[in-house]
Amino acid sequence: MPAIGGTPESISIAGREFACTADNDINRKLGGFENEKQSNGDGTTRTIKTRVPWMLSGVTVEIDNTNGDQEFLEQVQRSSVDVDITVSYVDGTTYAGQGTIVGELIYTNQSAAASMDLSGPGDLKAL
Repeated sequence: MPAIGGTPESISIAGREFACTADNDINRKLGGFENEKQSNGDGTTRTIKTRVPWMLSGVTVEIDNTNGDQEFLEQVQRSSVDVDITVSYVDGTTYAGQGTIVGELIYTNQSAAASMDLSGPGDLKAL
């Protein structure tokens, strides 16, 4: 069966579901480790493993001002507690982890949408 791509369907943040915009193309990093090779004096190398968080970047979701969606997301970002986050894709897969909004949270009134990046400790796991 061939791979299926397409717009992510939705993102759930702290139990609140947000529809992804139809042109959204989310970059996904599962977390875990990044490797670096460093040289030794005898010409051999060693591997340095650095733990990295998971990340969803380029997330764009619908914002309904009458629901206080932007205010809700701002509260999540201000909190020092990680929350449950899931992303559901058009192919039926869902990934989940704990984390928060990182970087800028930007609302655009013309498209009634907000863009953000999400990140957290450990791994983002397929359900």
